[in-house]
Amino acid sequence: MLSLAWHTLRSRKGAFAGAFVALMCAAALITACGVLLETGLRGRIAPERYAGAPIVVGADQQVHWTKHKKHKVKTKSKPLTERAWLSADVADRIARVPGVTKVVPEVTFPAQTAHGTAQGHAWESAALTPFTLAAGRAPRTAGEVVADARAGVRPGDTIGVLATEAPGTYRVVGVTAQAAPRQENLFFTGQEARRLAGRPGQVSAIGVFPASAVSAVRAALRGTPAVVHTGESRGALEFADASKARVTLVSMGGALGGTSLLVAILVVVGTFTLTIEQRRRELALLRAIAATPRQVRKMIGREALLVGTGAGLAGAAGGLFVARWLRSLFVGHGVMPPNLGLVLSPFPMAAGLVATVLAAWAAARLSARGTVRIRPAEALAEAAVERRRPPVARTLAGLAVLAGHVTLLVVLRALDVEAAATPVTFLAVVLGAFAVALLGPVLARAATALLAVPLRLSRVSGHLAAANGRAGTRRLASVITPLTLAVGMTCTILFAPATVADAATRQASAGVRAGHVLAGRVPGAGELSRLPGVRAVTAMVPTSIRVGQGKYAAQGVTPAGLTETIDPGVRAGSLDGLARGGVAVSANAAGHMHARLGTELNVTLGDGTPLRARVAAVYDRGLGFGDVLLPYDVVAAHVDDPLPRQVLVAGGSADALRRAVARYPGVRIAPAAQAAGQRPGTEVNLVIMGLIIAFTAIAVVNTLAMATAERSREFALLRMVGTTKRQIHRMLHLETLSATLTGVVLGTAIALATLSAYGAGMTGSARPAFPPPAYLGVVAALAVLALLATAIPGRLALTVHPPEALGARET
Repeated sequence: MLSLAWHTLRSRKGAFAGAFVALMCAAALITACGVLLETGLRGRIAPERYAGAPIVVGADQQVHWTKHKKHKVKTKSKPLTERAWLSADVADRIARVPGVTKVVPEVTFPAQTAHGTAQGHAWESAALTPFTLAAGRAPRTAGEVVADARAGVRPGDTIGVLATEAPGTYRVVGVTAQAAPRQENLFFTGQEARRLAGRPGQVSAIGVFPASAVSAVRAALRGTPAVVHTGESRGALEFADASKARVTLVSMGGALGGTSLLVAILVVVGTFTLTIEQRRRELALLRAIAATPRQVRKMIGREALLVGTGAGLAGAAGGLFVARWLRSLFVGHGVMPPNLGLVLSPFPMAAGLVATVLAAWAAARLSARGTVRIRPAEALAEAAVERRRPPVARTLAGLAVLAGHVTLLVVLRALDVEAAATPVTFLAVVLGAFAVALLGPVLARAATALLAVPLRLSRVSGHLAAANGRAGTRRLASVITPLTLAVGMTCTILFAPATVADAATRQASAGVRAGHVLAGRVPGAGELSRLPGVRAVTAMVPTSIRVGQGKYAAQGVTPAGLTETIDPGVRAGSLDGLARGGVAVSANAAGHMHARLGTELNVTLGDGTPLRARVAAVYDRGLGFGDVLLPYDVVAAHVDDPLPRQVLVAGGSADALRRAVARYPGVRIAPAAQAAGQRPGTEVNLVIMGLIIAFTAIAVVNTLAMATAERSREFALLRMVGTTKRQIHRMLHLETLSATLTGVVLGTAIALATLSAYGAGMTGSARPAFPPPAYLGVVAALAVLALLATAIPGRLALTVHPPEALGARET
């Protein structure tokens, strides 16, 4: 049976080429997702600035909690969103440990210059790399600085530095011989560095020498918040975003991999269905010459295994290149640090290969189920004339899947957390497309009946297109499915983030009372309140907090005059309570926290500092202003960069504000909607999910090309009875446009229903963002792809002389 399967593949290369392409793309996507997932689980990051220190001590950069379940106690942990600092007394404690010869405290803070954002440090910590001077001397006074080799300055130059307060001008007194590979560094005097860091009595890390003291240091620090790092773990402390990047890679890799697998199964099933549809005569003859259903199933299954193995191997190798491209994308958008390399092992490739082979085998067996079960005489009859009614079991299965799609939509309306709603959203789209695939013959027959009247307006080509639609409903159904999936998935990927962003923009626009919004790293917000006509100034700094196990987007805001600048839609309490140390919580977040007005919350700030605060207000516009509002001073003391990202100004003139902030690099006056709570990573998510869009587009081209290429005998017969090439081309165009229109209508219906449910849960409104230009662009792009996918193979099929095409054996 294996030799027969191999012979069939060799003689039907064209028929199986489409399945090979679909499976190869699926393997590439799954492998790439596996690489991202494994990198998130096992990735390591090499130290740069701490490379010269054998031991580095830092605060615990994880938040921990205990979970009780079924008489079991489990400790969970998640990375902090801000860097946790240590008490400076820890350095003195380490210095007293026997065997320790040198202790180097470190402070790190952002230092923005005209060339970009550098990292500021005390010159004493240069020994951690080590940095040495190539020119000049070490800084001695508060107005002096040493720049690294990549800064492009010389001793005697002056540079402006914006750190954590008003900008200052410093004279370069030295330049180092070294430069860190991926970060610029500036070194100040110890006193000035501690002042600019804004963390009195704290250090970000402590370097310890020599390496032989590691056991003694660990013993001395046991039971304290300090964590000892050696080897590659020093890099995780130096690059605080490394742990967050690994969590992001795990979630992205898992989400993209799961969605890719579901889409791949649907596409592959459709491709094999079309392949087997084209082989009806061959399979009917096998049944007629006494081949048993089991033998035919085994032959088809082994064909699928051969195709799946070849496609899986090629796709798994290609998936490594896709993973590298995704990594460069993540690094470019700041989602992961540049020195977090991909973890390459055989496991993702093996997973891609196994998943592809199993999907191919299952798809082939499922697609051939109806063909191999009928009696030989019926098989020959059905090969000649297509069965008018689809199998009852298939229709019932389609209705069951459709019911599952509707159930998911109901569930989706109740989900108001993005992490939970997003996977359900894409699963709902895939289930809707599965329902279309199963109900395809019924939908194709209905679409053909509706479109028959306009098609017949074209006297010859239209009549032929309508007749082909009636006679080939199974072929039409195979074409409609990928078109529906492409429209539904593309619209959902593009417009789900837009739905939330649009709601956030509306809420921010409605809730910002201030006449002016300053965006950027804005120092000196207090000075703006002294400008003529200014009534109130609100500085805003973003962060993330945890209440219990839940993570919430928060903002620190200046309490004084807050109601002059924003109106978050307070439904209970008053924003005046923030001045007394209270917090304001959005209604959505309050529901998850089980909190109400007056509730005492146990809050974990971004750097792990615990805070107990009373709910002073509950508001409605959570998308526009974040889940939680806290006093600005509370947040600023516990974030890596305490400068406000936005400053809202009530009163005053725009010209006066421009003159006041002209000396601050990157600060600009922005529209009111800029105050909306930011959702980072949207662009990256769109590009990543764009891989699935590309996969569905390939499936559309693949299916249409297969469906057209096998019709050479039909075209030859039409030409023999007098139909011209032009009329056949026009018939193909009309058939393609009819199928595209059907797929667009079905895909749009699935996307609208899904996005409406998504919007109802996430924003409280069932009105999705469906921008007409973007939607029309999707439809136009799909129509062009579909026309090209039929025109090119159609033109090639028509180059064969009709008698030769009719006399050729079916391949």
